Amino acid sequence: MTVPMRERGYGGTRRAFSVRRTAFGFAAVALLICGAGLLVRTLWEGAGRHPAAVVPAAALGAAAVLILYLRRTRRRPAEEPGPLSEAVAEIFDPPEELFEPAPEPYGAAEYDIARTVVLTEPQEAGPVEEVADYAALDPDGFEEAIAALCERDGCSDVRVVGGAGDLGADVLASAPDGRRLVVQCKCYGPTNKVGSQDLQRFGGTCYAVHEAEIAVCVTTSAYTEPALDYARQCGILCLDGEALAAWSEGSAPPPWQAPEGL
Repeated sequence: MTVPMRERGYGGTRRAFSVRRTAFGFAAVALLICGAGLLVRTLWEGAGRHPAAVVPAAALGAAAVLILYLRRTRRRPAEEPGPLSEAVAEIFDPPEELFEPAPEPYGAAEYDIARTVVLTEPQEAGPVEEVADYAALDPDGFEEAIAALCERDGCSDVRVVGGAGDLGADVLASAPDGRRLVVQCKCYGPTNKVGSQDLQRFGGTCYAVHEAEIAVCVTTSAYTEPALDYARQCGILCLDGEALAAWSEGSAPPPWQAPEGL
């Protein structure tokens, strides 16, 4: 890449190289040399014709030039250019203000800012709690999932006791307030509803055998109307699939905090 060279002008400033200005400078030097030559020739010829008049005139001219030079030197600092130098500089080296750069195109700054891209490290996403698909679990897995929900919401002494001979109880626990919690789990399909006979078997053992203070029946499907009527009479809290999903995602309180039933 070619880098333009800049000349240093008067006052320590640097000026751009110009072919036109350089050519004018050489022409001026040539004119000065030619003029000096003609002057010397004229003086030489005049000295040949009138030698006595040339010597005093040359002495007076030299004295005048010397006096002017000394006066100019005293009036200005040594570093400043003289009037002749300033005139020559104005002719052959005009000020840089006459050649101001073209203004920046409109919108250039905005374009540069728009191209600026700030790179940041990707932020790790926090854990997202998803509602489990309880209907896809087998009966044992469903009982384990209900026990995990009870433990998550503050129950203690949580045990899964479902199986042969469970006498209607699948999960036993102590609620946060100390009451005994007994849960019956019914993992049914969407078309298989929990009937009144299922709740009657649970109601006959949850209080008398398991000494429940909170009796809850949880299903992945729904309940028949007779089953809900029996549950209200016996004080059994019934959670269907929608109520279970709300409890799992936290949009509804756990069943032991809803004494009037669900």
